[in-house]
Amino acid sequence: MSRPRRLIRAPGDEGPLSREESQRIIDRVTELSKADSVQVQLGSNHSSNTRFAANQMSTSGSIFDVSLAVQSSFGKKHAVVVTNDLSDESLRQVVTQSEALAKLAPEDPEAMPPLGPQQYETVPAYFETTASLSASDMAKAAMTALGPARAAKDLQVAGFIVTGAGSNAIGNDKGLFAYHRNTSANYTLTVRTADGSGSGWAGADHPDWSRIDFEAVSKRALDKARASRGPVAIEPGRYTVILEPQAVGDLVQLVGGYAAARSADEGRSPFAKQGGGNKIGEKIVDERVTILSDPSDAQLLSQPFDGEGFPLAEQVWIERGVLKKLYYSRFWAKKKNATATGAPQSIKMQGASSSLDDMIAATERGVLVTRFWYLREVDPRTILYTGLTRDGTFLVENGKITKAIRNFRFNESPLFMLNNLEMLGRPERLAGTEAGGDIVMPAIKVRDFNFTSLSEAV
Repeated sequence: MSRPRRLIRAPGDEGPLSREESQRIIDRVTELSKADSVQVQLGSNHSSNTRFAANQMSTSGSIFDVSLAVQSSFGKKHAVVVTNDLSDESLRQVVTQSEALAKLAPEDPEAMPPLGPQQYETVPAYFETTASLSASDMAKAAMTALGPARAAKDLQVAGFIVTGAGSNAIGNDKGLFAYHRNTSANYTLTVRTADGSGSGWAGADHPDWSRIDFEAVSKRALDKARASRGPVAIEPGRYTVILEPQAVGDLVQLVGGYAAARSADEGRSPFAKQGGGNKIGEKIVDERVTILSDPSDAQLLSQPFDGEGFPLAEQVWIERGVLKKLYYSRFWAKKKNATATGAPQSIKMQGASSSLDDMIAATERGVLVTRFWYLREVDPRTILYTGLTRDGTFLVENGKITKAIRNFRFNESPLFMLNNLEMLGRPERLAGTEAGGDIVMPAIKVRDFNFTSLSEAV
């Protein structure tokens, strides 16, 4: 077997490690190991970015890097050592260090035996349209915002375009090998008015660069900035609210983070039942709500395995308002005699056919929210969070947007919110949330959303 040497690639040949390269490196690590078991995670990524601010290009560049993590185990003792040097000398050193540390580590009472060979879905998340982009392509995309802003003279734009082409592989000495490669393209834009009173934001994300309409994203942020000039204050309170998909994602994504069976069984989550057990099978939100994770969904295209190499398939967490499933780690599934699911790597809320214009037209008095930020937990038992609106908050009266309004602080739970659902839009892939990940959400209209105070922030 040929042994890997130091990974040196010529400029222009910095794509993700191939399946064969990844397999060869992982096989070499397992060959060197003297531990009871060894698990290897190997990632590579080539990312490029273009940043602009104050109506000027500011930076552009690209980075290629790899990361190799070796976990050695002796019984229930284990330790991990990480490197980005793939030379044979480095592989030997990492294996030796991880074994030495593992022998010194305390026993892990929840350690699980390594997985053997698994079957994985093939997720087509790699697009050459993204992987082969040039700096010129990214500059042209940036000009969809810079050009109109410079012509307007009363707007300042700041944006970030970042793309990536990467791979992730997991293997061990028991025959497990998982490999996934993907591309990503992300564009976010903030526009401020010259008088400092207005702000607009828009963003888009997709593995396929050609699927992002940069002109449309830029126009949306520019229009929001103009419309949000001179906001007025209205009283905090409970309002009918129209949330754009980005704002929905900021809150609804949190549901996935609380959907662990262990925390429910131990009485530490909103899905715990008084007196013991969990709420699987109970209606918890409006019957129009279905939330799922599915690596092969065309809007998600996420990694089909978790950090242990456990296969991830479609999982429906909430179906027509009913809690259908919680996720089980391998350890907790064994303890509870249940089926392990792995932790979700993506989340999608299904929608309907209403547009934002439909929601606005059907609202007598309410608030339109572009997005939230600075979310912080208040009560984990109800997923109650506080945060702020940002970059375009508007008053809706008699079916029309009538004025820009000052931003609010809110105290709200996605579970409360989804019980007050009135209308659903079409699901869209989001440009990013505070929690990150592959997220698809619809716009929604809800009643009795709780705004608790005004914010001076634009």
